[in-house]
Amino acid sequence: MKLPLIRLAGAIIAVFGLNLSAHATPDLVNGKKIDQQKCYACHAKKSGFGNGDMIYTRSDSKVKNLQNLKSMVAMCNTELRLDLFPEDEADVAAFLNKQFYKFK
Repeated sequence: MKLPLIRLAGAIIAVFGLNLSAHATPDLVNGKKIDQQKCYACHAKKSGFGNGDMIYTRSDSKVKNLQNLKSMVAMCNTELRLDLFPEDEADVAAFLNKQFYKFK
C-alpha cells in the first residue's frame, strides 16, 4: 500500500527532525531556567532543608552517570507532568551535569 505523498513527507521530516534535535547542542540557560521554575521548589521540599540543590549533591545520590541523569530528568517530567519537550529535558540534564554532576 502506497502512502500519500504528504504522509510520506511528514514521516521523513519527523525522522530527520528527531535525528537533528537529538544531536543539537543543549541550551544551558534554558536548562537553568526550567530547573529554577519547575524543579527547585519540589526538590527543596523533598530535601527537608528548603534547599533544592541539596538533592543533587547528597552523598546517597541515585544518579551515577550521565545516562542515569537523563533518565531521572525524563522520569520527573513524566511522573510530575511537567510538560517538557525532549529538548527541554536535554537542556535540564546538561545544566545539572555542568552545575553539579560533571559526568563526561
